[in-house]
Amino acid sequence: MSLQLSFAQASAIGPRQENQDALRLVTPAPELAASKGYLCAIADGVSQCADGGLAARSTLQALALDYYATPQTWGVAQALDRLLLAQNRWLQANGGGQPLLTTLSALVFRGQRFTLAHVGDCRVYRWFDDELLRISEEHVWEQPGMQHVLKRALGLDQHLVVDFLDGELRKGECFLLLSDGVWSTLGDHSISAILREQTDLELAVNTLISAAHLAGSQDNASALLVRIDQLGAATLGDALVQLQQWPLPPTLRAGQQFEGWQVESTLGQSRQSLLYRVRDAQHQPWLLKTLPTSLDDDLFAAQALLSEEWFLRRVAGRAFPEVHPANGRQHLYYVMREYSGLTLAELFKRHGPLPLAQWQSLAERLLRAIGQLHRRQILHRDIKPENLLLGDDGELRILDFGLAYCPGLSEDRAHVLPGTPSFIAPEAFNGERPSPQQDLYSAGVTLYYLLTGHYPYAEVEAFQRPKFTTPVSASRYRPDLPDWLHQSLEHAVAVQPAQRYETAEQWLLVLEQADRRELSIRPRPLLEREPLKVWQTLAMLSLLINLVLLYGLLHH
Repeated sequence: MSLQLSFAQASAIGPRQENQDALRLVTPAPELAASKGYLCAIADGVSQCADGGLAARSTLQALALDYYATPQTWGVAQALDRLLLAQNRWLQANGGGQPLLTTLSALVFRGQRFTLAHVGDCRVYRWFDDELLRISEEHVWEQPGMQHVLKRALGLDQHLVVDFLDGELRKGECFLLLSDGVWSTLGDHSISAILREQTDLELAVNTLISAAHLAGSQDNASALLVRIDQLGAATLGDALVQLQQWPLPPTLRAGQQFEGWQVESTLGQSRQSLLYRVRDAQHQPWLLKTLPTSLDDDLFAAQALLSEEWFLRRVAGRAFPEVHPANGRQHLYYVMREYSGLTLAELFKRHGPLPLAQWQSLAERLLRAIGQLHRRQILHRDIKPENLLLGDDGELRILDFGLAYCPGLSEDRAHVLPGTPSFIAPEAFNGERPSPQQDLYSAGVTLYYLLTGHYPYAEVEAFQRPKFTTPVSASRYRPDLPDWLHQSLEHAVAVQPAQRYETAEQWLLVLEQADRRELSIRPRPLLEREPLKVWQTLAMLSLLINLVLLYGLLHH
């Protein structure tokens, strides 16, 4: 038995020039609906801000996409809270100096329960047995004349506070989400009368919208109505809330079948992870990543592993490993595709410093990939040659998202500095929060190393507290570098974050606009270009030296 719902929604611009309300319904595939539930939401962009419509639409888009990619072990409220914190941060950063503000009310229905996340002045009601019950509170100032001024909204304040409500569902009841353009004009009595008269969901929401504007509403008007037609199984989705984590897989052996995977071998094991090579039913190679048994009861490590999978799903593209859906799993692991090729560390070990033309191509692809990560609010935090794979298919891929970080979503263990010491930005050693500039610093050290085999500030050992002064110019080790190239590297690895490139795209533009002929045409030595002049000069110097020696002997 699965949860079954009916939906209807309506929105009208009214006398305004633009509709800044947004509505969203997500009805996923049955398996995903059982584990994550059905999502519906309403957002009302604040018209006095930079672009209220954009704030409302982008918030519902982010919520609809990212909620279903959150780890299965996260509870509904936990997932919504972390996603809304991340979206709040995005709204504050992308208003172009002006606030991007929106209200939000989101409901998730799963199994026999619902979860409400609410901030702002939309309203959410329950309608059952002809009774209308409001289950949300408006976050507005109560002083006279300020009842429409928000004191809480997405994008308004750095410290977002969201109201959450969890409860049991009843068969046949309805949930009604309204923008203030409807409820503030109609009032609860008129809303109840319309719901009582219009039992058809579509007629009900359209009547609510029309009635609000006929009654004089000067705002956008939106309504979303959900009816619970059948309750889900009590243990389907709710069991995942109670489970703190899936059990770890048993120790896997070569030749063993495990949840549809053919195990080939153990590829590697560390204190933090365990990696197997497996094949699917079509004999395609994949990598199964899980935790060692020593972390069996480590909730932080379990959530970190599932967060890693979530990050890879969120940045799906050619520059990142493909993640398998693995829908039938019952243990804590995820599966990503295996690619043949060499890491850039292996490439350097075999061939030494990269030719300039090859370096330029790899640098541009790396920066494009980092730019994709940062646009999705993800920081890798471990960019280094060992984590960059040049595939036999020609693609450059960023590997190992075990330390990846998303502001508002991720949490670090106390007193732990993530990353590889020689590639960690100076400010991170001082405890500053992760930032895109730290990833760009790591990329700068990586590209510097691939050109020279050295580090700009020398190698940093584990537990060392390094001092950063002035980076050694890459031209000391590679005299063939054009001026713009070693200058761009010095810019990337500057000690102060404000002196580095602000974005990956800014650095990429420098590389793309450079004269490629300087990279592909290396000047020949003078002996090759002008052999006669070189030998004539050497002969003249030899003659002069001999004359000086002869003069010295004659006058001794």
